[in-house]
Amino acid sequence: MKLNRRELIAASASTGALMGLGLGTSFAANSKLITRAIPASGENLPVIGIGTNRWVADGSAAEIDGLRSTLRTFNELGGRVIDTAPAYRTSEKALGVLISELGIRDAFFLATKVDRAGTEEGIARMRDSLTKLGTEQLDLMQVHNMRDADNQLETMFDWKDKGLLRYVGITTSRVDQFAEMERLMNAFPLDFIQVNYSLGEPQAAERILPTAIDRKTAVLVNRPFGRGRLFKKVADVSLPAWAAGFDCSSWAQYMLKYVVAHPAVTCAIPGMTKAKHVEDNMSAGHGRLPDSAQRKQQEELFASL
Repeated sequence: MKLNRRELIAASASTGALMGLGLGTSFAANSKLITRAIPASGENLPVIGIGTNRWVADGSAAEIDGLRSTLRTFNELGGRVIDTAPAYRTSEKALGVLISELGIRDAFFLATKVDRAGTEEGIARMRDSLTKLGTEQLDLMQVHNMRDADNQLETMFDWKDKGLLRYVGITTSRVDQFAEMERLMNAFPLDFIQVNYSLGEPQAAERILPTAIDRKTAVLVNRPFGRGRLFKKVADVSLPAWAAGFDCSSWAQYMLKYVVAHPAVTCAIPGMTKAKHVEDNMSAGHGRLPDSAQRKQQEELFASL
């Protein structure tokens, strides 16, 4: 039996299973946000962050107002981790301006990337990120898609020693780069990796995530919605009633709770440009997470679609 969102809420409430499933900001305000510790330091981060690939500094007034509302809502709901990159058009600049305007730099854990080959080119790129983000220290610098990683990591560890960076990591969003990621994870004392992992792309669970546990490396997860493809799979499917068993009231929460329930995952960073999506996605960081049997049930449902 499958229920739509309204029916699920009603059924859950009637059986006493509604631990605030209705949801959004009211649930978030009355339950504790789930956090995970960064293995290198013990610092805790909320399990839901935000990706900013589509943030623009030169949009219309309405677009900028929307991003401002998104950032403010993310902050109000306890969000901390913001992931960006120079390759994301003008997102670094947009974030720098809005964070300064709202006066909430200390509330955030800012992560960006370097995507250049060569020492001097990498240094120039990282300096530009500091300027655009309006900060003297970045919480996390990552080698974007591991480009020239051996060389860039040498510089990044030096910057970490000097206090310009708090943590160092590498990223990929491609399964065909997993072998190289595993090599680098074993070759360097990385604080973080960022990797694609979802119900549609589970391959990271085979070797990358276990290696992260073994190496005591924090994990950011990109593409938890498979760049939107997972939503297309469930476009005409009602959320199953058993999703209430892990305090889930939307497909976005279903997908995110699956990801962050993996013990290796520190934080998932879905892309968001609207406050309403922040409210929905941040709710995935509250309440119960699926256990191993429930995650298997989630996988089986998606495999059947």
